[in-house]
Amino acid sequence: MHILITGAAGMIGRKLTARLIKDGGVAGQSIDRLTLTDVVAPEKPAGFGGKADLVTADLASEGVATKLLADRPQMIFHLAGVVSGEAETNLEKGYRANLQGMQALLETIRTAGGGYKPKVVFTSSIAVFGAPFPPAGIPDDFHTTPLTSYGTQKAMCELQLADYSRRGILDGVGIRLPTICVRPGKPNKAASGFFSGIIREPLAGMEAILPVADTVRHTHASPRSAVGFLVHAAGLPRDRLGPRINLNMPGVCVTVAEQIEALARIAGPKVAARIRREPDELIMRIVAGWSERFDVKRSLELGFTAEKTFDEIIRVHIEDELGGKIAP
Repeated sequence: MHILITGAAGMIGRKLTARLIKDGGVAGQSIDRLTLTDVVAPEKPAGFGGKADLVTADLASEGVATKLLADRPQMIFHLAGVVSGEAETNLEKGYRANLQGMQALLETIRTAGGGYKPKVVFTSSIAVFGAPFPPAGIPDDFHTTPLTSYGTQKAMCELQLADYSRRGILDGVGIRLPTICVRPGKPNKAASGFFSGIIREPLAGMEAILPVADTVRHTHASPRSAVGFLVHAAGLPRDRLGPRINLNMPGVCVTVAEQIEALARIAGPKVAARIRREPDELIMRIVAGWSERFDVKRSLELGFTAEKTFDEIIRVHIEDELGGKIAP
């Protein structure tokens, strides 16, 4: 199988690549070729014995999608895009990366001819939903009325993916990721970045900034779970998925205060004390429009799994990123 991963240089892209190589295949098929692309140079995949093509390019640029699909990869993981905070502050960049890149990819598939019909797994977001929300949790079919440009871009992509799947142009599935936490590495421009920062930085012995109130409630899953969602989605047969192909993913719903309590339980109160409160009006406004909890009955029935507690999410970060150790 030939697999294309867009956004391959990003955190999830790198972890997905490593997982696919470790597993040796996906959806019951072995992998003999990988095409990894991003706007920055993707890393050469370690331990992969097949052919690996590394492409540094902007998917929204003319002709890029045509080149990437020239050899007709059977499986496409479309992860490329810019994050929420950046999409909100730079409208043009957000629409180019998040919408025009997706449109270029799907239109190239549509016009390829010769019966080409790849599986396309798309990373959408819970930002497609906007307040007011049902108190019991948002189901898959709740109306998409996003309150950010990022959410709007993702919702538009979901609609086109669903329409092209309905028309038999491709076999698509969109997974609406909760906030991925704890993200390793340096902070990015995601409005949700502080959810990871208030865990990651204290565990590394550094101070963290909390820009919102302790009462803010949100749903999270680890990077390990996010990769698991992608791999599981790749193997879902169309007859099980049905016509509604965009799914809410499971996660752990907690307040910021409960996040901090979990950190103190695992690492001690001195580590949790490294969090400094510094309100940020833009972040507070963006987060206020996000959904808190979800009805994930359908995704659970389809076999998607995630952590059950925030303690588990922290332990995954310590195991996967810190070698099992916490900074003194």
